[in-house]
Amino acid sequence: MTETSAAAPTQRSVAILGSTGSIGTQALDIIARNPDRFRVVALSAGGAQPRLIAQQAVQSKVSLVGLAVGDTTEFREMLDEEARAAGISAYRPELFIGLDAAEQVAACGADVVLNGITGSIGLRPTMAALGSGATLALANKESLIVGGPIVKGAARPGQIVPVDSEHSAIAQSLRAGSEREVRRLVVTASGGPFRGMPFDELKKVSPQQALAHPNFAMGKVITTNSATLVNKGLEVIEAHLLFDVPFDRIDVVVHPQQFIHSMVEFVDGAVVAQIGLPTMLVPIALGLGWPDRVPDAETPIDWARAADWRFEPLNDEAFPAVQLARQVGMAGSTYPAVYNAANEECVAAFHDGRISFTDIIQTVQDVVGAHTVSSGELTVDDVLEAEAWARSHAQEILGRR
Repeated sequence: MTETSAAAPTQRSVAILGSTGSIGTQALDIIARNPDRFRVVALSAGGAQPRLIAQQAVQSKVSLVGLAVGDTTEFREMLDEEARAAGISAYRPELFIGLDAAEQVAACGADVVLNGITGSIGLRPTMAALGSGATLALANKESLIVGGPIVKGAARPGQIVPVDSEHSAIAQSLRAGSEREVRRLVVTASGGPFRGMPFDELKKVSPQQALAHPNFAMGKVITTNSATLVNKGLEVIEAHLLFDVPFDRIDVVVHPQQFIHSMVEFVDGAVVAQIGLPTMLVPIALGLGWPDRVPDAETPIDWARAADWRFEPLNDEAFPAVQLARQVGMAGSTYPAVYNAANEECVAAFHDGRISFTDIIQTVQDVVGAHTVSSGELTVDDVLEAEAWARSHAQEILGRR
């Protein structure tokens, strides 16, 4: 048999939303190591670290920079300082500063838009990226979860590539069989820092303890969501939306070591898993290069080193967030948006010392229980209105606790 080599992937232009966060900084590192594959053309960030995004912009020589918050003159001066320090003259990228900056960057015409924003504020940038025709490398799970049918309706087949490690693992494992051969999806969870802890003890945990994730370094909201398992509940909804698998065929299993990122069980009993170190490098690289892999994105596992991997059932009594997420996912409409928005308010209250750890999910459940939806086709404005209501109602409940 004569072997033929596939053509080398062409260079892709990339826009990164949330460039100063964990996903964004890792993506920039991967791109810097693969200049033949990727070229950064635009960056956006919230504005909390203007010096960092100025350095990123200069290093990548992007033509467009967006900040949600900041002063145009001050940031332009910062860019000039960083450019001079790097020995670059006459560097004048286009600037967008304002709440719609991420949308402007998402719509810039890049081949790939990596949405690494945290929270449902990523919805409009997600829609802008899809509208531009770009491949959307989606790390901002919330925009798909709260947008649901709106986001799916705006995307052409294959336009959304998941960057969450669990969904990237499922996408890779699904290559092993056809859609009709899939029996169920198995989403793995680390169990968070409180794995095995009974409910009564969870009432006493501190915000500092909740931020001690066993495997990943993430922001405050995502790390807390991993401790409550809200993050896993959101991932169940995301898996349903991405892969069109019913909720009763999506399972969650606790795998503390997180070497197996998720699995697909096929109708013949075969289980295909994606295995790798507990980092985000492979999912990010695949999101940028899909369907092609990026060589040396991550160090392979050392199979000569002894290791024990465990699997445990999820304790729904101590961690009811996943069960509640299934309910809101099946209810659809604006329920997922309410679940997510109420949780964000509760996480902030927990870190402010206003409520206990277990009050987070109890409050979210109370808000979801009070929510009603109107008939008709879901719109972005419906989602945003439901979120505003959820935040307001959550604050009312929190004020009584």
